[in-house]
Amino acid sequence: MRDLGKRNVLGVLVDATDYDAAVQRIVEAAREGRPYGVTALAVHGVMTGVMDRDQRYRLNHIDLVTADGQPVRWALNLLHRTRLRDRVYGPTLTLKLCEVAAREGLPIYFYGSSNAVLHRLTSSLQARFPGLIIAGAEPSKFRRTTAEEKAETARKIRSSGAKVTLVGLGCPRQEAFVHEYRDALGMPVVAVGAAFDYHAGVLREPPLFLQRVGLHWLYRLAQEPRRLWRRYVLFNPAYIGLLALQALRVWRPDPSDSDPPAHELLWG
Repeated sequence: MRDLGKRNVLGVLVDATDYDAAVQRIVEAAREGRPYGVTALAVHGVMTGVMDRDQRYRLNHIDLVTADGQPVRWALNLLHRTRLRDRVYGPTLTLKLCEVAAREGLPIYFYGSSNAVLHRLTSSLQARFPGLIIAGAEPSKFRRTTAEEKAETARKIRSSGAKVTLVGLGCPRQEAFVHEYRDALGMPVVAVGAAFDYHAGVLREPPLFLQRVGLHWLYRLAQEPRRLWRRYVLFNPAYIGLLALQALRVWRPDPSDSDPPAHELLWG
């Protein structure tokens, strides 16, 4: 188990941790019934924090931020000599959490995506983990919600008996959700990216060899070019350039250089 705490990557605090440590931290919070926010960041997620002060504040106040993408793991190793051997990838983290939850009887709630995807997802995961208790599943509203809707969503999740909520809203909406709902739910709230679509069989995961060499993004771009081209064409070169500046100590990004957002986003 490797858990070296938070490290500064372009002003965003990312935890230098592995799967075992991440799962242990989440499950401990679930057993104790305490609020615990988690997200897994790839390059795009880090860059949203670089470019948006409000988002940087949210990310830097989430309890556990793992390196979802290989380039983020490489940054931790380059900048901080963490010697991490693997990333902590949202879809794989989802499976590992479901495995432990099934074994320990910790009910899971799924929030995000559509009814069709959630139906396929829950069926797939229960077939894979027969003891898994699914407390509920609610699709995204695909818009900002009101304070009243947030209170109703929080009430519904709490009353379901869930011990962990998994969120699949896409970046940066899911990180805003984690930040805004963590205390209201009083349990681990874990943003897992494209895990819902992958495990529901809606999207095909990139081949392992592409994942290992950090070309996950290229496969995703080929799957959804119209939606994702700006993300990768603009953010990837900017990430590399800023990482070089931080590594050379030409730029010293300050993770505390942000203030609490004036308003909640209330994504739903």
